Order: sequence, then C-alpha cells, then structure tokens
Amino acid sequence: MFSRSLNSASAIIRNNLTQKLILQKISNSHSIISHNNIIHSTHFSRNFSISSINLHNELKKPNPGEELHVTFITKEGDQKTFEVADGDNLLDIAQANHLDMEGACGGSCACSTCHVIVDPEYYDSIPEPDDDENDMLDLAFGLTETSRLGCQIHMSKELDGLRVALPAMTRNLQVRDFNK
Repeated sequence: MFSRSLNSASAIIRNNLTQKLILQKISNSHSIISHNNIIHSTHFSRNFSISSINLHNELKKPNPGEELHVTFITKEGDQKTFEVADGDNLLDIAQANHLDMEGACGGSCACSTCHVIVDPEYYDSIPEPDDDENDMLDLAFGLTETSRLGCQIHMSKELDGLRVALPAMTRNLQVRDFNK
C-alpha cells in the first residue's frame, strides 16, 4: 500500500511538472487556459507584405539622345543646368546635385520645403497641382502665381529646358514650433 501511495505521489509530481512545462510553452505561444484547465489556442498572425522600394534621391541615368535639361536658379542668382532623365522629379535632382532644397517630408507632398518658382514660360506645361499640393503650397514662404512643389514636378519631354528658381527662404512647420 505504501509503494502504491509513493507511486501515486510521484505520478502527481510528474503530472504537475508536465503541466508547468505545458503552461510555460502555452504562455509563450499565446494560448489561453480557462478556469476548467481547457486549453484554448489563439492564433495570432501578422500579414507581411512587400511593396516596391521608393527610389527617393536615386536618379536614373538618361539614355544617350534622350537627355532632358533643367536649370535651377539658386538663391544667390547662380544658374545651374543639369541633364536628367524622363520621370525624375525636381526634389531628387536638386538634392542629388547638392542644391539647397530641403524636402523635409522626403517627397511625400507633406511639407513645402521643396517649393520652387517655375518660369512662366513652362508653367502651363506642368500638370495642374492636386489638392494636397495646393494645401502645402499655402504654407510656402514667398508664394507666387507660378509656385509649385519640386517633389511633384516630374521631368518629361514637354518640360525639356525647364527653369525654376529656389525661393529666398523655406518654411518648415513642425509640432515643436507650436509647443510653449
């Protein structure tokens, strides 16, 4: 009888150890144990998606004979002309060539720090600004009738020879500007 009790006691201890190990594994795997020790497994999953990489600030090399030209007029009045490829935007062109254009939002049309003043001769060749661009232009310093955001102007054959001026200043509004 004593050996039977001993065997029962060791079985209970093994059982408790096994339950502890199971509980430890269960807690690591996000399962739930109800009050009556029934294990309810919950399955947590995260969707993983892959999207194309935004090639910000990486310019395409223009194919021979297909070069487009854009001229930036700096704050100091210097004119700098660059050969660019179809589809390149003015923000990326300016930054790749070390011109003073901030682009605080990374070209996502969420600031006005890539504000440029387009030569009136070319202004009508550029597609109309959308509402987001117009909202950001309202924040731009030195707004003119031909102001646009550089991140929204993509070079095309129609814009070959485009001339834009960089404004004297930019305005980068941030949350910390409003904290007192």
